[in-house]
Amino acid sequence: MSADGEGDGPDHGVPPEYDPYLLREREDGEERHAFWADRVADEIESRSPDDPIVIKGGISPSGIPHLGNANEIVLGYFVAEVLRERGHEVRQVFTTDDRDPLRKLPRKLADLDGEIVDLGDVNAGALGKNLGRPYTDIPDPFGCCDSYGAHFSTLIGGIAEDLDIPIDVVSNTDLYERGELDDTVADLLGDAERAREVLSEYQDKVDEDYYPFNPICAECGKITETVTGVDADAGTVSYRCTDMEAGDRTIEGCGHEGEAGFGEGKLPWRFEWVAQWDQLGVDFEPFGKDHAEGSWPSGVDIALNVFDTEPPVPMVYEWFTLDGQPFSSSEGHVVLVSDVLELIEPEVLRYFFATDPSKAQDFSIERLDQLVNEFDRLERIYFGEIDADDAEAAFAERVYPFLVEEVDEERVRIPYSFAAVLGMTDDPDLREEIARREGHIDEDTPEWAVDAALERVERAREWARRTDNAYNYDLKRDEIPTVDFDENVEAALDELADFVERHDDPEEIQGEIFETARRHDVDVGDFFAAGYRLFFDQEDGPKLGPFLAKLDEAFVLARLRRER
Repeated sequence: MSADGEGDGPDHGVPPEYDPYLLREREDGEERHAFWADRVADEIESRSPDDPIVIKGGISPSGIPHLGNANEIVLGYFVAEVLRERGHEVRQVFTTDDRDPLRKLPRKLADLDGEIVDLGDVNAGALGKNLGRPYTDIPDPFGCCDSYGAHFSTLIGGIAEDLDIPIDVVSNTDLYERGELDDTVADLLGDAERAREVLSEYQDKVDEDYYPFNPICAECGKITETVTGVDADAGTVSYRCTDMEAGDRTIEGCGHEGEAGFGEGKLPWRFEWVAQWDQLGVDFEPFGKDHAEGSWPSGVDIALNVFDTEPPVPMVYEWFTLDGQPFSSSEGHVVLVSDVLELIEPEVLRYFFATDPSKAQDFSIERLDQLVNEFDRLERIYFGEIDADDAEAAFAERVYPFLVEEVDEERVRIPYSFAAVLGMTDDPDLREEIARREGHIDEDTPEWAVDAALERVERAREWARRTDNAYNYDLKRDEIPTVDFDENVEAALDELADFVERHDDPEEIQGEIFETARRHDVDVGDFFAAGYRLFFDQEDGPKLGPFLAKLDEAFVLARLRRER
């Protein structure tokens, strides 16, 4: 499949009705929806599901839950909202595969406040001595949750909470310990030969001694993959604790032989995924393109020919990058949802996910102003403030209500880059005064809308600080910096003040700075530096003419004349 979702796509070896590339262009003359979530909802409804319709996402605890992991939460949310709009009851779940064994040590972790730390900054021993054990049997290295698995699940729940998305976080460990998967395990082990036959099409080393169950060793607590016998009547398996291959390393087993109940272990992941569909009644699940070619075909086969159940409606999404590079927890190249929401409004982030998930995207912190501008444009199109082509107008009309808490035409948006300029001063009254003078807030704007509009200033200010971009300056308004200029510079500053007093056009002021410097035989660069020293107490700053034009005139004149 091409990156833009067009073409025939690869042959997945699954029946056409389970093609995971649901969003690719179709050639059957079907009417195209403005919003991809409507296409998915149509497919779900075509199966006549019972309410509540169940939408699922999932993750295995590993490293740091970051913005990329929000994909399945937010994509599922849009489909859930479309279905609710159509009158359905919907349950959105997110499974944490916390019965998986810890196979390697993460280099970085995140605490519950979203602070990313190195492994050495926490109780690394809580992890290092527990390789091979289930995540929920490993102490939390931060000491704040019941286990490492519970810590990770709390972070996942926090992503949904930050974005105001109602989900049920489902722990695999809980499913096993409550006995909810006992019948599934019993059925699988009772027909182990059929499970072996299907699995051998997708996985090597499936011999006649293979059983689809991994017990937890009662002696060392590690997961073992060696089952030596099954007692279906007693609901137990016999096992031997053997070595586990984990990438390029081997986690040694202790050699203990014992028995384990069906709730004292886990299914191998290919069977566990399908067991989740069956147990939770999953109707739809989005997943990354890495699952499309191997995991999904085996899941379909196992569902149909081992579990005798129908797979959910699938949807492949493209991964997105962070500032042009793949997300990497181990390298610390991640950004948390909580961090992003310090820079942009939740509705802007929802907009990012609302665009076509079958197309590759880059989430750029450096160019975050462009994303905000795109959202602002969508909002203005929705309210009919600007013209757009039919496709763009249809997308805005359909999607915008899903992005905001409440549709309100009186809402005001201050352009993001301009909000960053306002962030150069800490004076809230001055911020509002400049925003009004520049026409972004008018006399009829209600107070709540003014307050909401000015909230963007702090986010844009934090963006400027975090990226150290052209807006990262602090206006020294309260006190004039200590300066020492020669007579020529002082005369030039006085003359520039006289010009500003008579003119308010930003570009005219910018041009006059050059001309004034030349008339007084002052190096242009030195004259700009003098202006920056007066206003920012540093040698550089934003484009000076437009910036001065945005400030209140009395302050600018007094500062240029070195009066206050």
